[in-house]
Amino acid sequence: MAESKNFIHQIIDEELKPGGRVYGQKIHTRFPPEPNGYLHIGHAKALEIDFGTAEAYGGICNLRMDDTNPTKEDEEYVEAIKEDIHWLGHDWEDRFFYASEYFDQMYDFAVELIKKGLAYVCELTPDQMREMRGDTKTPAQSPYRNRPIEESLDLFARMRAGEFEDGKMTLRAKIDLASGNFNMRDPVIYRINHLPHHRLGDKWCIYPMYDFAHPIEDALEGITHSLCSLEFEAHRPLYDWVVNNISVECKPRQIEFARLGITHTVLSKRKLRAMIESGIVSGWDDPRMPTLCGLRRRGYTPASIHNFSERNGVAKINSVVDFAFLEYCLREDLNEHAKRAMAVIRPIKLIIDNYPEGQTEEFDVENNPKDESMGTRKVSFSKELWIEAEDFMEVPAPKYFRLYPGNEVRLKSAYIVKCVSCDHDAEGNVTAVHCEYDESSRGGNPADGRKIKSTIHWVNAADCIDAEIRLYDRLFTTEQPDLADCNYLDFINPDSLTVVKGAKLESSLADAAPEDRFQFLRNGYFCADSKDSKPGALVFNKAVSLKDSYKPEA
Repeated sequence: MAESKNFIHQIIDEELKPGGRVYGQKIHTRFPPEPNGYLHIGHAKALEIDFGTAEAYGGICNLRMDDTNPTKEDEEYVEAIKEDIHWLGHDWEDRFFYASEYFDQMYDFAVELIKKGLAYVCELTPDQMREMRGDTKTPAQSPYRNRPIEESLDLFARMRAGEFEDGKMTLRAKIDLASGNFNMRDPVIYRINHLPHHRLGDKWCIYPMYDFAHPIEDALEGITHSLCSLEFEAHRPLYDWVVNNISVECKPRQIEFARLGITHTVLSKRKLRAMIESGIVSGWDDPRMPTLCGLRRRGYTPASIHNFSERNGVAKINSVVDFAFLEYCLREDLNEHAKRAMAVIRPIKLIIDNYPEGQTEEFDVENNPKDESMGTRKVSFSKELWIEAEDFMEVPAPKYFRLYPGNEVRLKSAYIVKCVSCDHDAEGNVTAVHCEYDESSRGGNPADGRKIKSTIHWVNAADCIDAEIRLYDRLFTTEQPDLADCNYLDFINPDSLTVVKGAKLESSLADAAPEDRFQFLRNGYFCADSKDSKPGALVFNKAVSLKDSYKPEA
């Protein structure tokens, strides 16, 4: 038995005890995404709970595509969902299902309910149904509620045969029109929809509603615990009603947990799709998107997402997490595991006037000072280098300790240099900085022990490689773009992407493969773009900055 770590585990612990609901059984969960979009960071928490709970108890977890609504479903999404789950390190083995596999049984169960007097065909339009829904003091109404069983059976069969147009009829569960839970006021369990299904084509023109289909799917698969987000709490009585009134042996238990909300983003697939269709982002895998494929392309690791989900915990109250905490988890992981490299994003030439013409030397540099097993690499050095343009000021600002005429800096792992002059173009812009190096300071340590206040990075102009750098910022300018009383598109950040061409990278990065991650010294953590980066035309995405003021709570 697993050690209890959250309220879901506490419930399962009790039910596994002798005499408990699942005593002696293998814990069996499921992850049931709807294949109408790509998984996002909110889904990551759900699948971590579904797969993680099964793993914690030595149980199993199914992957099931909830394809009961043909409107937006597509096989593209199915394959993307599988890939994302595998990327996070989870596996469903041979337990991959579609909800549509159970359509025949669902239809039979609906017929069973009609025969028991627990369902009827209703001819109210959606507008009429809303008008007759009642309120907290007034019961709902339906003039078809006492329709004879044989008549409902006949009409339901004709609905399946395609005799009626969309919206003409529905099948409703006969429960309680006066229930204080409006989900129990004779809910619709089947509706007519003549759209073809992405797997079954035109076989069906009636489709079960989620609240009817989902408990049936769980029961048929032998699910012991149906873990879902908190918005389904009010639907649980209907879940239980369905499994208790149809002929199934398994009676799963639904348990709800709080959804994950994150600042500066939206997690509605409808809204994410709208941003794609309007051209605000390039696709589901745009590195600014909160989708798992977008986060992966930006440079996020499975470990950082696991850690983020685990440290947020499993709660019963919805909350919003600062996006900075997700970045913190990534930074924490990459600091331990990413190789270091030098890259100059906005370059300016540095010429060492007293360095021998034509001479080249190499320095051994650690790939990651936190992990000796990563070894070292050789970085070449010569008379002409590239440095960051911001590392030189002809007229220094107060407390500016980098290069300016007369000042010394340390070139990372190489030498100490002193700025002597600079060149200008016709418009007065600085085109090159001239320095002299201290030959005795090889490795960056002055022989006389004098204090050097600043260290800057550089790349060798003789063998560096060019690259495109994509710098990302938050997609939204406000913490909560998803508030009901505002249009989230009004808060799109126009500076969420900055593309810098002609960056200079050390030669060791020439063979960087897609999704290789590096710490570019002083600039942040970067990832080779999985779609656009190619040998000879490298593209790097900024994953996260080196530091942030965010501090997680103890």
